[in-house]
Amino acid sequence: MSPKLQMRTALSAACMALALACAPAKAAEVPIVTGEQWTKSSEAVKKAYLVGLANMVQVEMAFYGRNMPTDAQSFVPRLSKGMQGQSLDSVRQGVDGWYAANPSGLKRPVLDIIWFEMAMPGLQKK
Repeated sequence: MSPKLQMRTALSAACMALALACAPAKAAEVPIVTGEQWTKSSEAVKKAYLVGLANMVQVEMAFYGRNMPTDAQSFVPRLSKGMQGQSLDSVRQGVDGWYAANPSGLKRPVLDIIWFEMAMPGLQKK
């Protein structure tokens, strides 16, 4: 197994561990990662979460190819466009900074921070 594949496997495992540890979930529920879990997580686990999110976006973009869904059908094309120029580290730092500046907002989901505090302002600049 190549070192790159080993890293991806480790990051995927860390992301899954975070998702399973975040909240007890019923079979049909997907756990929502909030600032409560984010602020207690290591840098590696945070990066694994962001890699998972980035992979989800890439898979959907590849699936649709040139036939992108409308904005009403999917937020992924807008998320991708709004996050252009960001790196995993800059997103991690942005989320860390938001929770540090807003300690009363720890119940707010991480994806909510990424969407409303990073992607939407990124879309408005374009």
